[in-house]
Amino acid sequence: MILACPTAAAAFTPPASSQTIEASAADLFIIADRLAKRGDSEQAERLLVLLSHDPDRGVRNEARYRHSLLLESRGGITGAAVLLRAILDEKPDASAVRLKLAALLHKLGDEESALRELRALRSADLPLSVARFVDRLSASLQASKPAGLQVEFALAPDSNINRATRSDTLGTIFGDFTLGADAKPHSGIGAEVRGTAHRRLALARDLSVVARASTDLNLYRDRRFNDISAELSAGAEFRLLNTRFTADVGFGRRWYGMKPYDRQLRISASASRPMDSVSQLRVDGSLRRSNNIVNDFQDGHGLTLRASYERALSPELVIAATVATDRFVARDAAYSTRSWVAGVSASRDVGRFTVAVGGEIGRLKSDDRLAILPEARADRLTRFTVAVIFRKFAVGGFAPMTRLVLERNRSNVEFYDFKRTRSEFGVSRAF
Repeated sequence: MILACPTAAAAFTPPASSQTIEASAADLFIIADRLAKRGDSEQAERLLVLLSHDPDRGVRNEARYRHSLLLESRGGITGAAVLLRAILDEKPDASAVRLKLAALLHKLGDEESALRELRALRSADLPLSVARFVDRLSASLQASKPAGLQVEFALAPDSNINRATRSDTLGTIFGDFTLGADAKPHSGIGAEVRGTAHRRLALARDLSVVARASTDLNLYRDRRFNDISAELSAGAEFRLLNTRFTADVGFGRRWYGMKPYDRQLRISASASRPMDSVSQLRVDGSLRRSNNIVNDFQDGHGLTLRASYERALSPELVIAATVATDRFVARDAAYSTRSWVAGVSASRDVGRFTVAVGGEIGRLKSDDRLAILPEARADRLTRFTVAVIFRKFAVGGFAPMTRLVLERNRSNVEFYDFKRTRSEFGVSRAF
């Protein structure tokens, strides 16, 4: 590389009327190191930014890596992680870079993403000494987790905000009832915000107490369709042999149309275990007590069981399979349900983009029919999702994201039969 730029030269040499320097990339890396060692990190960073745009891939990735180390030393963990991800976009088999990214994700409190990077790393052909180090690091990450915050914002055009039927009538034992305008689909553009924060307090080497707060907001111009939920929870997290266990208690509230809709008390437990060096199995169970403020007949208790298996096929490709079942017993048998859902998904890094696709099918059956309906409710659900994260345009650790969701619920009760197309345009983490 040859650098010939009076402006750039002035940034790294004593002022002069007009100066030009010529230096190789190796020379400029030496200059950057000297600047950083003498405490002039700002000038070193400017030089590394210039080198990160070099036509030679090796030079620009070396500059990104050194820049990430410089940012990390100054507390810029997010910026450092973005630079490491940019290197992996061009060189997915850079094991040392992926290992460093996993460590930074752990510092940011995102343990699941850190462990996912380690599984991707172990899908490559590693030397035995490196593979053993990765195993030790994986165990260390599973044993401890600092505080963390994750937030996602999106604008979401939706063809059916209220998941309503397109049918004009509802069949009953008295004949067909005409459905009013409020029972028909409403479209609109909403603002969606998802956020999760947690704080972990270590009591012993393999025992911690974790507190979490989460929220999911879907806001529309027509306040009647605003859907807001929030939950606070606390519990224990411990490790036994090679399995991580968690147990917690949570209290949640939901508001629909800006009015209280539901209160829920939840007790949950989970176990997560690596099946081999590149895959993980997780099993979750949850008991809940629901108090529906709008309809007392829907008050009741439920049990949910869920299992998910995730495997890294290569450093760029991860697949996952999930199956879940739910049993809810309400005060009125017509609102008591049995249901299950199964799905598969895949996520692949393609250059400086991440593409994720997934599909789900599900079934739901009510114990009894409502008094005015001819039969008990029976639903068949299908859902398809595709999402893309554009890391190439990342700013401040966030990157543009778009997601498309196609949903179809077929039901023998017209009121629950609907189609829905939802698209989201927002920002997500860039790494």
